[in-house]
Amino acid sequence: MLDLPSVRGTLTTHRNLADLTWMRVGGPADVLFQPADMDDLSAFLAALDPSVPVFPMGVGSNLIVRDGGISGVVIRLGRGFNQISIDDDRVVAGAAALDAHVARKAAEAGHDLTFLRTIPGTIGGAVRMNAGCYGDYVADVLTSVTLVLRDGTMTQMAADALQLAYRQSVLPDGAVIVQATFAPPVGNPDTLMQRMTDQLAKRDETQPTKDRTAGSTFRNPAGFSSTGRSDDVHDLKAWKVIDQAGMRGAKLGGAVMNVKHSNFLTNAGGATAADLEDLGEQVRKKVYASQGIELQWEIMRVGNRLGEGIAE
Repeated sequence: MLDLPSVRGTLTTHRNLADLTWMRVGGPADVLFQPADMDDLSAFLAALDPSVPVFPMGVGSNLIVRDGGISGVVIRLGRGFNQISIDDDRVVAGAAALDAHVARKAAEAGHDLTFLRTIPGTIGGAVRMNAGCYGDYVADVLTSVTLVLRDGTMTQMAADALQLAYRQSVLPDGAVIVQATFAPPVGNPDTLMQRMTDQLAKRDETQPTKDRTAGSTFRNPAGFSSTGRSDDVHDLKAWKVIDQAGMRGAKLGGAVMNVKHSNFLTNAGGATAADLEDLGEQVRKKVYASQGIELQWEIMRVGNRLGEGIAE
């Protein structure tokens, strides 16, 4: 049993995480911590045994939690971290603010963060993964982030220090993103709102938005630079190489590579985390064997496989 500091937020031991992820799979966290605010988070981390691992978790939209659960403390930010403020040229959003909500509020004020509207997740996850679509990325507009470090210290980092690249960033080990500041282009509010309406219609037409997925399963395998900025050109799409490998609609247990969009790994009913991850690995092997292309996971896979101890 972990020796846990007292908090003003909520601590829950052996908390099942399956219902906190979009894929609805996975085992429990040793401890789930939902801090009341930044001070609560800082004090908890400062007092927590430094050997105890921590894992910040958003709304689980781009995540597979393995069936054996997550060792240590899972930190899930809530209402104390979802504020959005806008001034003349900056948009400041708490890490728990939903991407879609930030995009709408910014558009109403004439700031163009429209690419965030169709990204299902929170600002913390968007920064962590350098989220992007339609040729725009977080790296294009992010100026700085506020972090609470593993020792409880609060600090600010410039965007350049995060080394943002395609679907990745570099953060101090155990750091929790609590706030992000953006400097987006300006635009006409009506035009921006209409753009987001059109983007949503396009997404719903081409992606299985009503199914249990975690977004794109694999990164596009080629055609991007190391910066992950909007001048990148994605010539080769993951779904195309999956199709060419004959894996559209492939199944394993309750997992399936979605027929509507083959780069969407889907819990079609009763899937385990192992079903999903193992099917993804089968796809990777088939694509490599047939085309010599090594697909890289975009979905984060965390925690322990049942009977196999702690995973990487």
